[in-house]
Order: sequence, then C-alpha cells, then structure tokens
Amino acid sequence: MALIQCDFYSDALSLSTSMSVILPQQTRNQIGMAGVAAAGRHPTLWLLHGYSDDHTIWCRRTSIERYVSELGLAVIMPAVHHSYYSDIPNGMAFWEFVSEELPAIARGFFPLSDRREDNYVAGLSMGGFGALKLALHHPHRYAAAASLSGAVNPSSSIDGAQLSHREKRVLFGDEGGPQRHRADLAAASRRVVESGGDLPALYLACGLEDGLLGDNREFVAHLRDIDYPVRYEEDAGRDHTWDYWDETIQRVLDWLPLPKRQ
Repeated sequence: MALIQCDFYSDALSLSTSMSVILPQQTRNQIGMAGVAAAGRHPTLWLLHGYSDDHTIWCRRTSIERYVSELGLAVIMPAVHHSYYSDIPNGMAFWEFVSEELPAIARGFFPLSDRREDNYVAGLSMGGFGALKLALHHPHRYAAAASLSGAVNPSSSIDGAQLSHREKRVLFGDEGGPQRHRADLAAASRRVVESGGDLPALYLACGLEDGLLGDNREFVAHLRDIDYPVRYEEDAGRDHTWDYWDETIQRVLDWLPLPKRQ
C-alpha cells in the first residue's frame, strides 16, 4: 500500500487543508501484507473522522492500511475539523467541500473510479453522521454507507455531548433553514425511498455501553418503518472507543459490495 499525506488548497474553505490517502500497490516483499492493485481506476472508500479528531486518526488508531491491502481499495480520509460535515453559516463550506470539491480534487490527483458501484463512505461518531448524510443526499454517487457509533441525531448531541442552542445555530443554522433540513437523516432517507431509485446499502453498529445507542436505535427503527433495508449490529460491553472501531471497520470492509477482482 502507498500511504500519502496530501496538503492542498480548498476554494470551498478558502484555506489549505489536508487528507490522508491509501492507494492500492502491487507488492511481493512487504512483510505480512500482500498488496493488490488492479489496472484502471480504483474503487474508493471515503473514510470520515469524528468530532475530536482529524484526517490522520484512522491510520494512527486502527490498522486500516493493513486491512485494505488485499482488497485493491483506495481510502480517502479528509480533515473537516468540528464542522459536522456542514456548511457553517457565515463561515466555511465544509459540506460543499466534502460532497463536491473533495471528490473532484482527489480524482484529479489519483486514479480513483467515479462509478457509483465503486464508491463507498464510512465514518465513526460525527463521521458516521457524515457518511449517512453523503449517501442519503447523493444516493446516485455511493453504493454503500457505514456508520460506526454514529452521532445520527445532531439535534441531540455531538459525540455524546449535549449541544447548546448557540452551538446548534453555528453548525446548522436556524430552525427550519436549509442547513438544519440537510442534517435531518430521517427526512433524507424517506426522500430516497420515495424517489424509487437505487438505495445505498446501509450498515450501522453501536456498542451497548455507548451514550449514542438510543439515537442509533431510533434511526434504525425509522429506516425499518419506511422499508429501507439496513444491517444493524449492537455489541455488548462496547463503548465509544477505538478498540471497538478498529474491530468494526473490519466488519464493514467484509460487508462492502466490492467489485470482484479478475
């Protein structure tokens, strides 16, 4: 695998930002790794961080590089700070960045596929919310989305911490505004079902000791009420911790509908 730390300028954010990139690499002599890289453009996992982390955290806290080495899968991990994957009112356009600008820039830098069936998005906590938000607002772009211990109800909490009224306004704008509307995953999922188009496959997991368990159960119940297929797993004795996410991202990789290698 090739691991790249990339700094670049974002027009949406009006500043320089960063992403970590794992690219498939054909190898024979890496100890304990059998790298795979097919010809052409790579299927891609867009992997999102949580509220207190950055673009480096998945590589620092898990073995994601090793887990994808035999899959021929590229992984793009952007930095979005505390944005909750939203365009901050009177601030920086993080939603525009992650949904529009980042894919264009990453595909300009690296040989990544733009086909729906080759693109997947996943994340933990705040990033779990971001992953679902991307897939449900752009179901024509992503074949699958996974949320690990996801903060799926931003009106309730960020990573388990209660938000003040001011914080909600900063992140999501006024009640009834476009930003608050875009953050409503229940409404977004209902629109996807009612559209009659292809549904991105959804995977959610949460530990039974996690403070976000109730929000995850409520969202999964909503998905089942509207006949949106979802794979949902709860794990006894597990909390909002990296050992759990290192374990669960492996299950996500096994679940992804990756193209069969020739």
